[in-house]
Amino acid sequence: MSGLFGVVSTDENCNQTLFYGTDYHSHLGTEYGGLAVLGERFHHKIHAINQTQFKSKFFEDYHQMSGKKGIGAISDADEQPIFTHSRFGSFFIATAGFIENKEDLTRDLLERGISFSELSRTGVNTSELIAKLITMGDNLIDGIESMFEKIRGSCSLLLLHQDGIYAARDRKGYTPLALGKSNNTWAVASETTAFTNLGFETVKFLLPGEIILLDENNGLVSRTPGRPTQQICTFLWIYTGFPASSYENISVELVRERCGQALARQDKDIDADAISGVPDSGVGHAIGYAMESKKPYRRPLVKYTAGYGRSYTPPSQETRDLVAKMKLIPIRSIIEGNRMVVCDDSIVRGTQLKNFAIHKLWDCGAKEVHVRPACPPLLFPCRFCLSTRTTQELAARRAIRALEGRDIDDISEYLTPHSDKYAKMVEWIARDLEVTTLRYLTIDDMVEAIGLPKEQLCLYCWTGQCPAADAPGKKTDEPCRETIKKQN
Repeated sequence: MSGLFGVVSTDENCNQTLFYGTDYHSHLGTEYGGLAVLGERFHHKIHAINQTQFKSKFFEDYHQMSGKKGIGAISDADEQPIFTHSRFGSFFIATAGFIENKEDLTRDLLERGISFSELSRTGVNTSELIAKLITMGDNLIDGIESMFEKIRGSCSLLLLHQDGIYAARDRKGYTPLALGKSNNTWAVASETTAFTNLGFETVKFLLPGEIILLDENNGLVSRTPGRPTQQICTFLWIYTGFPASSYENISVELVRERCGQALARQDKDIDADAISGVPDSGVGHAIGYAMESKKPYRRPLVKYTAGYGRSYTPPSQETRDLVAKMKLIPIRSIIEGNRMVVCDDSIVRGTQLKNFAIHKLWDCGAKEVHVRPACPPLLFPCRFCLSTRTTQELAARRAIRALEGRDIDDISEYLTPHSDKYAKMVEWIARDLEVTTLRYLTIDDMVEAIGLPKEQLCLYCWTGQCPAADAPGKKTDEPCRETIKKQN
C-alpha cells in the first residue's frame, strides 16, 4: 500500500505542511517519495527512498516549492505523483491500491494508440495508467467514475489540478482516505497520523466511491456522494496502519490491544514468565495480551529504529531479510531462562519470524517460545494491495503442500479452526518455525476486536472470498477461483 497526503491552504504556502504530512506516511512504502505543489506554476520532485529517509531526501526540495495546494506520496512500487497534460488541463496524480487487471487495461490502451512514458519494476506506472483512463472521460469526475468501472482491484487517488485537489476513495473502500481541517486549511490523508501534530482535526472518512474537491476559495466541495457500504482492508488495523492512526473512527492501537486480549483468553494453559511483541507492529498486541493475562510485558527484542524501516514493505526477499536481521537486537538478560510468549501481527512467509526473531530468542537461552499471531493463517495473496502476490510465498500454503504432497484447489477444510486439517496445518508451521506452541487468533475474535460488522471488512487473504461486486460480473461474495489459479 502507498500513502497519500494532500493539502489546500487559503492564505499561506502549503509546502511545510505537505512535507511533514507526506513524511508521516513513510511506514507505507520504501521505494519512492514524491511531492507536487501548484502555485504560479507546478513544482515537482520525486526521489528513491529505498536507501534513505524521506525527510533527508526532500528537506532542501520542499523549501524551493511555493503554492497553496499540493499532493505527496510515499510509494511501494511506482514513481509518483505523475504529471499529465490533458484536454482537461494539466494535473499531477498519485494513487494507492493494486490494479489486478493492469496488464489487460494497458494492452487495450496500447491497441488504441495511447502511449506510456513511465515504467516501473511492475511494468507501466500504475498512476500513469489511471491518469490515461481518467482522461478518456467527458470530464475529470466522469473520468474517475468510469475508471472505477474498468479496474479490478482497488484505487484511491489524489489529483492536483488548477481547480484544486480531487480526492477519490476506491469503490469498495479497501484503502482509506481521511479529511482533516485546521482553520483555513484542508488536508486529505491515507493515515490520520498525519493530522495530529500538524493541528488538523479529522472531519470525516471518505465513503467508498466518494469524490471531493478541495480548493482555496470554497474549501470542501462534494462531487460524488459515495456509497454507504464498504469492505475496508482488515490488515490496516492488524499490521499496516501506524498505531496512532484510526480508520472509520476506530483506533489502530486499541484494536491491537483487544486482539492481544483475545489471544490471552484462549491461552489458559500457558504459564509464561514474560509477554513480548515483535517490534513494532506486534507490540500493541502483546500489551493487550499482558493486560489480560496479568503477566509482565517485557522487551526481549528491541528495534534499532534510527536506521531500519519495516521488513514487510521492501519488494525483494533479500532486502526484507537483511532489514529483519539487522533491525532487531536481542537482550540476553531479559530472555535467558524465561518462558516467552511472543505476539506478532501475522505470519506471512514465516522466514523473518523464524530466522531473525525466534532463533535470536533460542540463541539467548529462552526456555520456551510460544508464538501468537494476531490474525488467522494467511491463505490467499492480497488482491487489492501490493504485498503477497502468490500462494507459494505463504507459510500456511507451504504447510498444506507438505501435508497433501501437492498443491490442491479445495482448501476449505483448512479454513475451519476446529478441523483436524487446520490443527495439522498449525502443527506443521509450529515445527517449521521451531517454536514450543503456535496459536492463531480466529476470524471471529479478530472481527470483534475491530468492532465493525464482518460484511464491512475485506477478509479475502484469510477466506478467499471476493468482496461483493468488486468487479464487473461479480454480484456476491464468491471464491475467486480464476484469481487463485493464476496466482498458483
